[in-house]
Amino acid sequence: MNHEAPMWEFMGLNFNLANLLMITIASLIVFIIALASTRKLAMKPTGAQNFMEWVMDFVKGLINSTMDWQTGGRFLLLGMTLLMYIFVSNMLGLPFSVVIGHELWWKSPTADPAITMTLATMVVGLSHYYAIKMKGTKAYLKSYVEPMKFLFPIKIIEEFANTLTMGLRLYGNIYAGEILLALLAGMATSGIGGTLGAILPMLAWQGFSIFVGAIQAFIFTMLTMVYLAHKVAEDH
Repeated sequence: MNHEAPMWEFMGLNFNLANLLMITIASLIVFIIALASTRKLAMKPTGAQNFMEWVMDFVKGLINSTMDWQTGGRFLLLGMTLLMYIFVSNMLGLPFSVVIGHELWWKSPTADPAITMTLATMVVGLSHYYAIKMKGTKAYLKSYVEPMKFLFPIKIIEEFANTLTMGLRLYGNIYAGEILLALLAGMATSGIGGTLGAILPMLAWQGFSIFVGAIQAFIFTMLTMVYLAHKVAEDH
């Protein structure tokens, strides 16, 4: 478990090569799924198209539960992308990990706080961007002193708290799952007794981790729509 991250320094900046590799792989998987699901569209969907339409309907439901469709329809593709990308990212580290030397190259990208906090910052940043774009700068700034001016510092703290909780919740759940899998894998390699004792817990935790990964993808996407609705919807 005490593995180092493969780092590369460029122009004074340090880059985690494992993170770059894994987010690229996750992005490619999502792109391939989307491409395969939409290449041959039919009036009676089957197979992959059925899956993509289910994802679309699911995200539509999330949007409609937080804001009206006229306002939230523009966020459909964002929600679908986040849902699939985070789910795929959560799954990548479950089957195995790849360690070369003392460097960990293959893991779930969402098991790194730098990735999850970047996603959370992007979502919160988008909510501010769309608030200014759709309501205007004056109405956006006014929202920080409504209904009472003394709430201004609390609302500023709330913005930072939303970003932290959104990113750290995703990171904590996925990282904890991979730590336990690593402990069970270490137990399995300790001998015949350890292998026999680790098989059932490993299978059970793998199944539970799939459930947790799906729930965390749902929660992140749902919170994205809630934050966007809070900023852009007239009734929030």
